[in-house]
Order: sequence, then C-alpha cells, then structure tokens
Amino acid sequence: MVNGTIRYWAAAKAAAGVAEEPYAAATLAEALDAARERHPGELVRVLKRCSFLVDGDPVGTRGHETVRLAEGGTVEVLPPFAGG
Repeated sequence: MVNGTIRYWAAAKAAAGVAEEPYAAATLAEALDAARERHPGELVRVLKRCSFLVDGDPVGTRGHETVRLAEGGTVEVLPPFAGG
C-alpha cells in the first residue's frame, strides 16, 4: 500500500465536496473504492463517467485493478468536459 493524492475536477470535485484528498492504496481500483466509501451518492455516479490520469499518464481502457500506484503519486479524476 502506498500513499498519494486524489485530485477531483469539475463535477467530481462538486460531488466529493473536496478538491483533493489522500489515498492509501496499491492500485487505482483500491483508491477509487475507498473514495466511493468516503463519498457515497453522487460521486459514485460521477466516477462511472470519468477518465483518470495517474502521475500524468492516461489510464484509458486498462483495468483499474492493473494500474499500480506509486508512493507520493497523484490520481486526477476528470469528468467529461463540455466545449472544446
């Protein structure tokens, strides 16, 4: 298990009620499961539509359980944005 920061943007930030918070998890799946437990309700729905960056790299279609997190890393939670 490693420690890092989850940063929420736009609708995810509004649903979580915070801009960022720490995580203690080995994988992206574990970090997101913990976020869902801390913020039940709207964030759970928003996360289904989000894309994720881990230390600046897009997760894309990789299984979240396969995405390893690094000590001191950052997970960016990006909901769909309007406009272009």
